[in-house]
Amino acid sequence: MSTAVVKCRVLRCARQDEMYIYLRDDLSEDDIPEALRKRTGRLEEVMQLELSAARKLARVNVLDVMQKLESDGVFLQMPPDGRINAPLHFGD
Repeated sequence: MSTAVVKCRVLRCARQDEMYIYLRDDLSEDDIPEALRKRTGRLEEVMQLELSAARKLARVNVLDVMQKLESDGVFLQMPPDGRINAPLHFGD
């Protein structure tokens, strides 16, 4: 991993409880792939984070998040135990 710290914003997905998008700080919501944006519904920023190898995240491995943010700029955190209960296949 090339960066010791990755700054990001965490966005809550309106269509699904406990689903979040981590978005690298230098990107905007327009940089989220369109197919993903269509399925998440409205996005609401819930926090800003500085991720590092020393930081612990509750449900995902911080190194996995950092790697995905560095390569793609976006990381999708799914609900725990596959608890998907929203019609994510429908658009707005």
